[in-house]
Amino acid sequence: MNPSRIVQKFGGTSVGSAEAIARVGNIVKRSAAERPVVVVSAVGGVTNQLISLGELALARGAWEPVFEALVERHRVIMRELKVTVPELELLLAELHDLVRGIALIRERTPRTADYLASFGERLSARIVAAHLNAIGVQATALDAWDAGLVTDSCFGTARPTAACADSIARALAGVTATPVVTGYIGRDVHGNITTLGRGGSDYSAAIFGAALHVREIQIFTDVDGVLTADPRKVTGARLVETLSFAEAAELAFFGAKVLHPATMVPAVDRDIPIRVLNTFRPEAEGTCVTATLAPTQRRVKSIASKDSIVVVNVVAGEMMLQYGFLERIADAFARHQVVVDVIATSEVSVALTTDSTATLAPVVEEMSRFAEVSVVRDVALVSVVGEELQTSTDFAARVFGTLAELDVRLEMISYGATRNNLSFVVQRARLAEVVNALHERLFSA
Repeated sequence: MNPSRIVQKFGGTSVGSAEAIARVGNIVKRSAAERPVVVVSAVGGVTNQLISLGELALARGAWEPVFEALVERHRVIMRELKVTVPELELLLAELHDLVRGIALIRERTPRTADYLASFGERLSARIVAAHLNAIGVQATALDAWDAGLVTDSCFGTARPTAACADSIARALAGVTATPVVTGYIGRDVHGNITTLGRGGSDYSAAIFGAALHVREIQIFTDVDGVLTADPRKVTGARLVETLSFAEAAELAFFGAKVLHPATMVPAVDRDIPIRVLNTFRPEAEGTCVTATLAPTQRRVKSIASKDSIVVVNVVAGEMMLQYGFLERIADAFARHQVVVDVIATSEVSVALTTDSTATLAPVVEEMSRFAEVSVVRDVALVSVVGEELQTSTDFAARVFGTLAELDVRLEMISYGATRNNLSFVVQRARLAEVVNALHERLFSA
């Protein structure tokens, strides 16, 4: 453990303007005694712009206006911060050449897509480092690979190599200035730029934190922390002060947007707390995610929801007492690269949920050869998360009693193997009503 060091990760909204970056500068400056490793995302919205650039170039559309808007946005931020970053012009020229190349050959491979997406963080890191130097914090911008992050070659969803922790420790050992490192991206052993998946800057922060054995990983975003429900659905949502890693992982998987689902893995391995904080209210305590909870901290923590799902029902009476039924279903989803969220089973039927945007037709066609398959749409997934679920004797009664009072028909129920979440599917039109009623029942005390 390195008790004197922290990692501070700042998301897209935290570096989305000159004013926001100035706040970041103040936060980092106040933390100087803890020798922060600063990890930054792209300026808010820029990754989407880069993806649009690639799509327009591929279709030989008018990509130049999009490129110029992206360039101007970064130049405006630099002018307002009163900093100059000569290296930025080289990066922008490199980006222009890449997009022009895509337009000329009309090809965008996964490798090229990751290369294109990397420019957001590379531009952002250099601007943030320049601002820190301007306010008296000695800082240096580092691309993640120069800070030791080596990944596999799974473009779009890359993961660090086994030797990555040692290479990070070596790379940053000689950096005396505050390192401002690009989140979300890395480089494989062949020198190709890779990305860790959307939201992967959180994952980058955890990777660096674990490699350096830091005291705490701080994730700065635009909310005070993890809340008891989505504030867009529940106006009375409250801050959750403490979560276990298991609870945080469940919430991330079931729709909470504050933490990236993969973030916790390196932190869990090293038992490093993650604290979710608000860049715009840094004085707030935020939410602390830890390995274990005290008995008094075990309670229902939050209600997560997804309103863009479908349920796939698979029924095969002739499969009763035969092995291989679940395997055939799993193979069908895997072959067509459709991700399953929740599963509920009986002897002759299986119900699964997946995203409503998934391409289900080939999956349904394949499974229809050995089972009766139906797809239920216009539904939503609700997940109640908390370690209290493991030991409480009246929790289920409170939940299902509330649903009975609302006269809500359930399409599916699943109680997770970890006993940290109870999930069920309701009609999408009643999602807000259900979540608000459950929040009132579970958090009114």
